Amino acid sequence: MERTLLDFRAFNSLAPSNAILSVTKALDKHEQERKRCYGERVIQVEKCSFTPVVLSTAGVMGNEADKMYKQVARRLATRTNQSYNDCIRYIRQRVSFSLIKTLVVSRRGFRGTRCERVQKDKDLNLLYSKQNLIY
Repeated sequence: MERTLLDFRAFNSLAPSNAILSVTKALDKHEQERKRCYGERVIQVEKCSFTPVVLSTAGVMGNEADKMYKQVARRLATRTNQSYNDCIRYIRQRVSFSLIKTLVVSRRGFRGTRCERVQKDKDLNLLYSKQNLIY
């Protein structure tokens, strides 16, 4: 099975830079921009396929995003013996909540418990002392 890298982009369809275009043309513009930026590099360097998942703040998905959602839901439905409708609803809900969580964290910062910072390890100190001996 081939790996696929997904690039999620959400844009405001009412922003001045997007307001002059129809929603479908704005979606296509953003998809093409992501493909132009990353498409060739992902295929050549990463050796996998690339799918730009473009969503508008109004809730409209781009063509590539729609295809991706349907394909993932189809595969999930066959593996779990669930209905296609339940699977696509589940995927859309999970992605929506993940995007909302990401936006909230980016706007106000993370307020939960944080992991402890990595402290200097004895091996790390040993590595520094070996480097100093070489010089």
